Parts: sequence; structure tokens; C-alpha cells
Amino acid sequence: MRDCMQVNCSEYTSEEMMTIAAARTFRDGATCFVGVGLPSVAACLARELYAPNITLVYESGAIGAKPTAAPLSIADPELAETADFLVSVPEVFSYWLQGGRIEMGFLGAAQVDRYGNINSTVIGDYKTPKVRLPGAGGAPLIAMHAREVVVIVRQTAKSFVSNVDFLSTAPAGRTRVVTDLGIMERDSTTRELIFTAIHPGVDADQIRLATGWPIAIKSDLRESLP
Repeated sequence: MRDCMQVNCSEYTSEEMMTIAAARTFRDGATCFVGVGLPSVAACLARELYAPNITLVYESGAIGAKPTAAPLSIADPELAETADFLVSVPEVFSYWLQGGRIEMGFLGAAQVDRYGNINSTVIGDYKTPKVRLPGAGGAPLIAMHAREVVVIVRQTAKSFVSNVDFLSTAPAGRTRVVTDLGIMERDSTTRELIFTAIHPGVDADQIRLATGWPIAIKSDLRESLP
């Protein structure tokens, strides 16, 4: 990671800022169920810099995996080679997840709606979709049983919609969404997402243009650390 004493700290991309902000949400010592893609990139960074004592759990059965780079899939050999131990997929879901042993779940998404619901199945009509996506996988169970869910996704008006085209996953507990513009949290009363933090260089107009509904923005909006 570049040293801010040696380079201008503005020399990072919005995607790097999103990854760093997501990595900072990992609580040190927590047991975290991690999806592939952006969540795994954030997990690798978190373990290196912010939360060295996290236990990373992957759907393939790797418990305590310590990947040095983002795995290409849940079957990436490095997950098995660096894990504390391996269990069967049914055990991951029954003993670890449904047993209440997962504190944080980290997920990606193709679409997110105003209530934090996730679509990872199709864009457009289910029977005649514009895009058919990989599907939810274990995400519905992760979102249902993890005590807290963090969704990591790039923010555009196409990805942040008032209603998802297909409801793949509905988070049950505390939900945060980390994007390349800032951080949203679900309001305990309205259950809608509200912007609580904004990344450096981003303004409220950018947020509104990249959101498919009239997004609520907290009055005491904080700025993410660069």
C-alpha cells in the first residue's frame, strides 16, 4: 500500500476508496463470511492493515482462510491451502451460519434497492432478461443469519434502483452499503437506506444522480478518511 507521506493522498481511484472504506468496516476478531469479487479484495486488505485477527469464512468450506490476493472463486486453491481447517459445505451453512456463529457477512450485488434488497439473478424480466447473472448462491442465507451485512457495489443509477428487477437476497439485520461514492446504512424506522458518509471529493449532487430514488442524506454527513 502506498505511503501517504511519500505520495499525494489524492492519487487514488474511486474504486480504491470504496475498497479501503469497505476494508475498514471489518471488525478485528470478528468471524466474517465473505463473497468473491469486491468483498474478497476488501477482506485481503482488511487482514493486512485494519483487522489482522479476523476469521474469514468462505462458502466452499474454508474456515480461517488467509488469501494474499483476491480468490478467483470460492474454489480457489489458495483458500484451502491457507485455511485453519476445511469443512463440508453443509457444515458451513448449518453449523457456522445458521448456528449463529457468523458476525459479519460481506456481499456483492448487481442491483440494490432503497431497502437494501439485492439482485444478483437477472436484469430485466426474469423470463426474457436483458442480462442473466450468476445468481444468489449462498447470499440469501448469509443475509438472513449474519448479525450484520455489508454490501460492496459500485454506485450508478442502473445499479441503485427503487425496486430491484429480481429479489435475490433480503438482508434481515443491520445493513450497510459501501460504494465508490460513500456509505449508506438502513434506517431503523423507515428501513430505507440513508447516506451517512461521503468519500472525499464527492458531493450530494453526484449521489442523487447515481441513485434511482430520492435518497435521504444525513444532515451531519461525515467524510470518509482518505
